[in-house]
Amino acid sequence: MRRPLVFLLVALAAGTTVLAAQFPLFGDEVSVPVKNARYDGRFTFARVKYNSEVAQANYYYGLPPWAHGYISRGGGTRAEEGLMRIMNDLSFLNGHVDDSVVVGLDDAQLGRYPVVYMTEEGFWTVTNREAAGFRSYLQKGGFVIFDDFRMDGDSIPWGGGWENFADNMQHVLPGVKFFDLDPSHPIFHSFFEIDSFDIIKQPYGQGRPIFRGIYEDNDPSKRLMAVIDYNTDIANFWEFSQRGLYPVDDTNQGYKLGVNYIVYGLTH
Repeated sequence: MRRPLVFLLVALAAGTTVLAAQFPLFGDEVSVPVKNARYDGRFTFARVKYNSEVAQANYYYGLPPWAHGYISRGGGTRAEEGLMRIMNDLSFLNGHVDDSVVVGLDDAQLGRYPVVYMTEEGFWTVTNREAAGFRSYLQKGGFVIFDDFRMDGDSIPWGGGWENFADNMQHVLPGVKFFDLDPSHPIFHSFFEIDSFDIIKQPYGQGRPIFRGIYEDNDPSKRLMAVIDYNTDIANFWEFSQRGLYPVDDTNQGYKLGVNYIVYGLTH
């Protein structure tokens, strides 16, 4: 048993060395090439790009936090590509699959995209211009999916986390409140029926996923403007579904959430 184990450890070390050579752990931030889909009116998955001044924001092989899942690690596909393939298989949406969009919150083109996705927002450093652009987008009917937070408090010991995100959102929507959602909320029934959060497993980390929302005028009887995947990383299921990294049933639940989010955002 020892010899196969040694071979396995050597192989893992070699793979880690190759990956680290491409994306050095804790190294300088790497440049991420962006290829945006040409706007033609079809639904396009839009990912928010932002800057960060939070310590060690580029902790993951030098990738800027907004790009986690946009550039896949370990042989996965891009998170948005996986989700859009499922969306087109299930519906007549006919959205872009191979191409997506990376857009800034202060970009005049932001309003072209009714649903936007933002990841690792615990490392986000908002500017006044971004806050104004994001506020306008949300108030005009835009919907945002916030994904990938860690445990309660700081998401990672050296920086980032809920507190930083909440402070930023106070600049975007002064006085904003965050509401815990339960499975009865319409967003969990907009396409698939999700009656319990117990079926939504953690891709990694610990504890249970928590889902929160931001409402128009802080009024739960009004439109839900944002859904927040707290203490979980739902897009990790989309990114690695073709690799079999997670059990099929768990991956299916991650896709169900993504489909529901897009359907809700487009119909509200």
